Amino acid sequence: MVNTSPPHPPTDSTSYILPLESGDRLTRPEFERRYNAMPNLKKAELIEGVVYVASPLRFESHAEPHGNLMGWLWSYKVATPGVRLGDNPTVRLDLDNEPQPDAILLIDAARGGLSHLSTDGYVEGAPELVAEVAASSASKDLYDKKRAYRRNGIQEYIVWQVFDSTVSWFSLQNGEYVALIPNASGIIQSQVFPGLWLDVSALVAGDMQQVLAVLQKGLSSVEHEMFIQQISI
Repeated sequence: MVNTSPPHPPTDSTSYILPLESGDRLTRPEFERRYNAMPNLKKAELIEGVVYVASPLRFESHAEPHGNLMGWLWSYKVATPGVRLGDNPTVRLDLDNEPQPDAILLIDAARGGLSHLSTDGYVEGAPELVAEVAASSASKDLYDKKRAYRRNGIQEYIVWQVFDSTVSWFSLQNGEYVALIPNASGIIQSQVFPGLWLDVSALVAGDMQQVLAVLQKGLSSVEHEMFIQQISI
């Protein structure tokens, strides 16, 4: 566990930077200033102007699902030139939101993507797809964060609610998030990344062989081949 207890302030109070605390209400520049002053802090987010400092993560409820989600997305990225994958990147969305999503999948800016890398190496703008691992439907991921993602134009948003054994996949349509429904085979197909197919039941059950087998069918589709050609121009 990382010790985030505030240090004793120096005698010169003007040089003391307050540590980040969950519930703080900050501007994005002040959030970044405090975050940069805490090199041992691994994850903090600014969501609708409110700070959230992450707690230690349990294996079965977060770390393992996160690894499986990344494996699925990584397999798609490898087969799709021009698509980039990030694990827990800081994303500068707007003046009140600087999340650190569990995963993002984006089209490279040089290939027509909506986001870009800043001069100091952070993602700015809206990645095409964001994925989060949440404990349950009570998580902020389905409320304040979802609202911020929708408002900033993130086209697809996946939330895996581990305790509820549920995967919610939202597609931005006419300014609102609409839940994508699995087809008769239990598969959801991305509307933004052709060929990104997900067997929801297999993912929830931890059957990654089936998850990757279904993804391979998507990668072999005509739609995926056309998408590669489209972003290669």
